Amino acid sequence: MDQWILTLLTFVPVLGATIILFVPGNQKNTIRWLAMVTTLVCLALAAWLYGAYDEQNPAMQFVVQLPWIASFNIEYHIGIDGLSVSMVLLTALISAICVPAAWNIEKGVKGYYALFLLLETGMQGVFVSLDFFLFYVFWEVMLLPMYFLVGIWGGPRKEYAAIKFFLYTLAGSVLLLLAMLAMYFNTTDPVTGENTFNMLHMMDQGNHSEWLKTGVIFGKSAALMLWVAMFIGFAIKVPLFPFHTWLPDAHVEAPTAISVILAGVLLKMGTYGILRFNYPMLPDATHYFSTFLAVIGVVNIIYGALCALAQNDLKKLVAYSSISHMGYVILGMSAFTVHGINGAVFQMFNHGTITAMLFLLVGVIYDQAHHRYIVFPNDYKDPELRGQLGFGGLWTHMPVYGSITMVAYFAALGLPGMSGFISEALCFLGAFPVHRTLTIIGTLGVLLGAGYMLWAFQRLFMGSFNERNKDLVEVNSREVAMLAPLAVIVILLGIYPAPVLDLISASLSQLSETLTASGAMAAGF
Repeated sequence: MDQWILTLLTFVPVLGATIILFVPGNQKNTIRWLAMVTTLVCLALAAWLYGAYDEQNPAMQFVVQLPWIASFNIEYHIGIDGLSVSMVLLTALISAICVPAAWNIEKGVKGYYALFLLLETGMQGVFVSLDFFLFYVFWEVMLLPMYFLVGIWGGPRKEYAAIKFFLYTLAGSVLLLLAMLAMYFNTTDPVTGENTFNMLHMMDQGNHSEWLKTGVIFGKSAALMLWVAMFIGFAIKVPLFPFHTWLPDAHVEAPTAISVILAGVLLKMGTYGILRFNYPMLPDATHYFSTFLAVIGVVNIIYGALCALAQNDLKKLVAYSSISHMGYVILGMSAFTVHGINGAVFQMFNHGTITAMLFLLVGVIYDQAHHRYIVFPNDYKDPELRGQLGFGGLWTHMPVYGSITMVAYFAALGLPGMSGFISEALCFLGAFPVHRTLTIIGTLGVLLGAGYMLWAFQRLFMGSFNERNKDLVEVNSREVAMLAPLAVIVILLGIYPAPVLDLISASLSQLSETLTASGAMAAGF
């Protein structure tokens, strides 16, 4: 089983989707349970993988390497290290939680769950691929289901949001395609001497052609230009300023489960790509952009937090908070220190679980109240509600919902004892020795984060009860089953972060050493 565990994790969802397609569309509960069982099988496989993974070994594990398109030296080449195993576990967990989150969808149930499972295959494939061509295939496979899931099952402006997401991501994909071809034609297999898409060979600087080392594009180093092309492709997915504008629209219009997937997993693919491709393949260019990365990280932190402060829509608030929190990842990565890179990847995992809770909680209240407004905007359709609180005093009416929300909000603002605090602290700890001023500015994001999370929490749960919400009922067992595992993980990793940190440390320490050893700090560019 060791050899095929990653293949099973990746393609079991395709099997589940295929079975669903043969089920009559009117058997909605059968379809839902088939999707649920499929994702639970994947979660069980991920749990087995966690136990079998050797955390002391920084090399790729569970590797499968088979010929695929031999004439172009393209292979079915998969494997995981500390960076990818954390994302594989996160994807399996979030996918299993998102199936019951969409239980109340009635339109096109068969199509929805078939596309959702195809999306899970695309996400897992991105994290396990060790062949650049294979990676690109999974990257594109992931794009199509997301487009339809937003465009068909989304809100009133779903077509606009879906097209905007598609065009932004496709623009990044074109740049990735160009970078992939350039790397292929300038990387050789050390055994055969042929051009290769093998990502491990691309990470070995000795396999690069002279053009990749000294060539020029538009008057700049070829390596530098390729770094920029890959970076923009991945930055759109994070998303980093100024490529972020698709995210709030996609979140607001997407159904709850897809918002959870989008923030919990898809955003992490951007930072994963930078760490997997830009850093080890072009380390000299990465050094050149160290300060640029730190600046972009701080801009994301502050800009995202300020935008979140200005929101009346709970979903938009959480969307902009995601932009801010992904800035911590970029800031931690920018220093190339062990603490910084470990903190960045740990923040990727923690943000996935915390933001999943936040979007699920928004979905719970929206399903009953049919709006997400903290304060009704002045142009709201009902003039009697304009400028008034949308909720208020909910804790007395929904104490369980309020308690779970408190855990999620406090984790999001980085309260000590919650997982978000540990990862953010590591990002600052790793970045401070290298980018002191920028790190100090970045810490303002913690203060702003506390501001917008507490502002929202106060208006939702404090004060006198708003009688307009008297028909709202407490969270049900299905919703508790979705939220409770995430709450446990958030608290557990806040008290004892070793289960994830030990998993990722060996591989990320090796990556940090690779960057440190490259030693070229802007001189050649």
